[in-house]
Amino acid sequence: MKNEHTLSGLLVADFHKVIDGKETSLCVLTNKAGSEVAITNYGAKIVSLMVPDKNGKLTDVVTGHASIDDYLVSEEPYFGAVCGRYGNRIAKGSFTLDGIVYDKLPINNGPNSLHGGIKGFNAVVWNMKQIDNQTVELSYTSVDGEEGYPGTLKTTITYFLTDDNEVVISYQATTDKPTVLNLTNHSYFNLSGAGDPSVNDHLLMINADYYLPTDDTAIPYGPKEKVEDTPMDFRELHTVGERINEDFEQLIFGKGYDHTYILNKEENEISFCARCISPKTGIVMDTYTTEPGVQLYTGNWMTGNFEGKNGQRYPSRAALCLETQHFPDSPNKPEYPTTILRPEEIFESKTVYSFSIEE
Repeated sequence: MKNEHTLSGLLVADFHKVIDGKETSLCVLTNKAGSEVAITNYGAKIVSLMVPDKNGKLTDVVTGHASIDDYLVSEEPYFGAVCGRYGNRIAKGSFTLDGIVYDKLPINNGPNSLHGGIKGFNAVVWNMKQIDNQTVELSYTSVDGEEGYPGTLKTTITYFLTDDNEVVISYQATTDKPTVLNLTNHSYFNLSGAGDPSVNDHLLMINADYYLPTDDTAIPYGPKEKVEDTPMDFRELHTVGERINEDFEQLIFGKGYDHTYILNKEENEISFCARCISPKTGIVMDTYTTEPGVQLYTGNWMTGNFEGKNGQRYPSRAALCLETQHFPDSPNKPEYPTTILRPEEIFESKTVYSFSIEE
């Protein structure tokens, strides 16, 4: 298997390496429709995702690297990764839980802690077990105190590629001590094909009447605000680039969209989150989730300085992320849906990325 290539052109052997005493590898999922997902246990990352376009041509719709060695030195460490323990930001790397102050979270994004710290879930080697041709299970135990977080946390993630071209991501976690948790997948999508230079032409709809405005360090400063009459409004289909450069403080702070949208949904139910369409390929991606929010990030800080898969470059806004999750800095904002996990509880979450062709 090591000398085989995936449909996206990856050489399986290039994903075998020993890191922290554990071997990395590449798992390939396929379905009856001929689609393919390649996943590495380094960071539980989706490396490639091949789905048919309007002409039936398989198209790789996520950015990524061609080898583990490239991922280890990438200036974009979150391509396709699971982010944790806490996806998104915690202000100043500090929070209080049950009267105990935890203030040793690594500061790795301005004055804040981002995506679990210096060595978050995106940079560890998960245990990986392929269940069948369409399903893989990954597990990781994060020990008490890792990256400053309390409690030994056991996390399991399942990726399932359905015959209807859905990528179903299921998360489950338990802890032996009260902790905070916010898990998300950070795939960067370009539905025109990874390597296409821009997602500005993509049509986007987000099922949200409100979003969380942030300060200039991307920390929400409190109450939600209506998207109505602002360039943040994606309640109907708009192109991503239509209003991205407007003179609007939130877009100036983030160099584009990098904001949490509060989804119109009941807590814990799986429901419609967003729709994205490429006018070039006709590929439609519908997102569903049990999470209360989604972070829209339009790849504003991508540089194109490095080479990705198949010699591709990924310049600014060459991809977008729809990171289903709880809200940034929730441990410091009790008015937000809780991200506290206690020993007697089981954390469960599900997100579905469903691919089809525009009618």
